[in-house]
Amino acid sequence: MTKKTIVFTGGGTAGHVTPNIAIINELDESKWDIKYIGSKKGIEKELIENRNIPYYGIRSGKLRRYIDKENIIDMFRVIKGCQEARSVLKKLKPALVFSKGGFVSVPVIIAARSLGIPIFIHESDITPGLANKISQRFSTKIFTSFEETRAYFPSSKTTVIGSPIRKEILSGDSIKGRQMLGFTKELPILTIMGGSLGAKKINESVRGSLDELTKDYQIVHLCGKGNVDESLVRVAGYKQFEYVNEELADILAATDMVITRGGSNSIFEFLALHIPMVIIPLTRKQSRGDQILNAKSFEEKGFALKLEEEDLTRDSLSNALHTLKAKRNDYTEMMKSSKESHALDILVEQINAYHK
Repeated sequence: MTKKTIVFTGGGTAGHVTPNIAIINELDESKWDIKYIGSKKGIEKELIENRNIPYYGIRSGKLRRYIDKENIIDMFRVIKGCQEARSVLKKLKPALVFSKGGFVSVPVIIAARSLGIPIFIHESDITPGLANKISQRFSTKIFTSFEETRAYFPSSKTTVIGSPIRKEILSGDSIKGRQMLGFTKELPILTIMGGSLGAKKINESVRGSLDELTKDYQIVHLCGKGNVDESLVRVAGYKQFEYVNEELADILAATDMVITRGGSNSIFEFLALHIPMVIIPLTRKQSRGDQILNAKSFEEKGFALKLEEEDLTRDSLSNALHTLKAKRNDYTEMMKSSKESHALDILVEQINAYHK
């Protein structure tokens, strides 16, 4: 069978890369020669090269929604990035380009369009990022995580599928998870995940409530790099980690409830695992507000409770967890009835159609 080349692009944050990796893991390497175009120094470079996937770094300027003198410099970087991406694509001759967004994807998509290469893009959040807003006009097909996002894209080429999640996250062993943590079945396990860098206010609120929380829960706290509190290492029923990698699937298999930020990739993983959530999204001061909308959508669908960071106190956190615990079965049943966890299979099927 003749191999065809597929080029993935997307970067700036891990959220733009991990869904690409999820798809890559499911592609038949006897059919597809997989390449990646990203920025020269972005997080995607390390994540992709660690998987021994050929990586091509290009220049690209930051895309801003506001007036800044740096925009002029970055415009030239984008133009240079388009030239570099076009050169790479002419050499690779891919059958398809797949983008998860981020500023580095724009030059790749513009270059692909100029060469007549089909382009798929996937938007994770309810409101599209600036990169995908620009890229939509050049795309062949657009996929979204949320039904609400359809309104921002041309309906003729947009399909709502959910978020592509890593299949390995679904294969955890709850017994191994509890054994690794030293936890029992006597109390439910509450996992706190504030992102790869942690979340300062969430960390502080959880630690300030430990005396109360550990009466009702066994707690796994993924607090972010450099955020382990050594004074709490010996607290019974409380385990803290900067991050976990291979053990994450087992920990989540053992988890009964989770406190999380509102990043699309994470909350769709918890949806697929049927883990009820308290979502504490980034504030509008910290982001463009996409996590707030993601959390609102999940709350309205009965998958989660939303707690604004501005309202986060010891009491509000305790009340939210009490409500979630009391209605945990209701949340779980709503999650089980969801049809939004098959995105990965749909994307692989759509990609394979371009091998014929």
